Amino acid sequence: MVDMNIDPKVRDILAGISTATLTTILLKKGLRNVWMRGTKPIRAGQPRLVARAFTLRFVPAREDLATPESWSSPKSTRGAIEDMPEGCIAVVDSMGVQDAGIFGDILCARMAKKKVAALVTDGVVRDLAGVLGTGLPVWCSGAAAPPSVAGLTFVDWQQPIGCGGVAVFPGDVVVVDDDGAVLIPAALLDDVVTSAAAQEQLENWIMSQVEKGHALPGLYPPNAENLARYKAETGQK
Repeated sequence: MVDMNIDPKVRDILAGISTATLTTILLKKGLRNVWMRGTKPIRAGQPRLVARAFTLRFVPAREDLATPESWSSPKSTRGAIEDMPEGCIAVVDSMGVQDAGIFGDILCARMAKKKVAALVTDGVVRDLAGVLGTGLPVWCSGAAAPPSVAGLTFVDWQQPIGCGGVAVFPGDVVVVDDDGAVLIPAALLDDVVTSAAAQEQLENWIMSQVEKGHALPGLYPPNAENLARYKAETGQK
């Protein structure tokens, strides 16, 4: 059983760290492919969220499987939603398909009722006005009228997937904000949190220097002189 809980202190720290900063931290640790392509906020002003990934996987539509009758199968999106724990982020591998909406208003309403934190997919949703009305935060690549079975076959949940070109395993941590969705591998979480908090503090100081008129060379990234000045001014060791 995958542990879907996150230490509240860790969540609070990450909630204050932009996905842009997180990609820089992960790059320094050798991870270049962590930003999920095609995951844009469905509305402006959605909050930055941090949660464990609950994964769902689609494959290309096959006529004997991708049917409206499949929606009643135990192995269905409906079954997956009922298995979602409170507070998770549902991450859906839609293979970037743009002409079949994976979830509509009713499914999103159920997710909202179950207190799922958000839906993230590299595909699209349908019933856009209804989805917006549920209040469920969604990151996707748009909307389309046709149902999922018009272009996709749902196969399983809580398995490794690819979303927006990024490998996502159940229990990995996902952070979403206005820049999209970024993945933090579960095994690197503590290390990333420590590094990210320090990086965010440094970048805030650099921004304060820019606002004072300082030039960028030697400031961003800081050379030895500016790094020493940063530590002196902020009490860092």
